[in-house]
Amino acid sequence: MEASGGAVAAGIRNHERSASMKKEYDFSKGVRGKFHRRSARLNLPVYLDEDVAELVSRFAERKKLDTQTAVNRILRSNKEIMRVLE
Repeated sequence: MEASGGAVAAGIRNHERSASMKKEYDFSKGVRGKFHRRSARLNLPVYLDEDVAELVSRFAERKKLDTQTAVNRILRSNKEIMRVLE
């Protein structure tokens, strides 16, 4: 007798869940901050509004630059304005 499709799908879902996550984890032997580095520097993503992203893209293409370099150049050229805003 064959299992119904729903039972097979449910079995797969349960297997996927149990394979990826346990119900409980034992952190009693864990070391707090083991991988923390105070000097670590994060490069967080910056999300531009669509109109600004298009402007930067066009600028980058004209100057034959990648987007990151274009944004850095634009910001550097406006450093004084940014300092006043601090």
